Amino acid sequence: MIKKVSRSEVRVKKHMRVRNHLAGTSASPRLAVFRSNNHMYAQIIDDSVGNTLVSASTVEKSVKAELEKTNDVDAAAYVGKVIAERALEKGIKSVVFDRGGFVYHGKIQALADAAREAGLEF
Repeated sequence: MIKKVSRSEVRVKKHMRVRNHLAGTSASPRLAVFRSNNHMYAQIIDDSVGNTLVSASTVEKSVKAELEKTNDVDAAAYVGKVIAERALEKGIKSVVFDRGGFVYHGKIQALADAAREAGLEF
């Protein structure tokens, strides 16, 4: 009998494949995205030292107060805008996008597009 692999295991395996091809440096750090059933998370990470430089998520009170729901496309777009603004404040203009094994569609795409519109380059 064939065992069906869970979706989360498939996503983690895809993420490992993606991470083999990209890494954040101090010149252009990595914009890592994670999406759960209820929230969106984004971090800008310098992999050469292993530090998170900037982060934003729908769990934060300031972000959650602006949103009606925390798990839809509008929430993802707002997180993208917030992460881009915070990155530009810290002097980060160029990043490498890490979709975290998720399909580049819907919420992930909305976050990326909003970050680009707010001034991040990737």
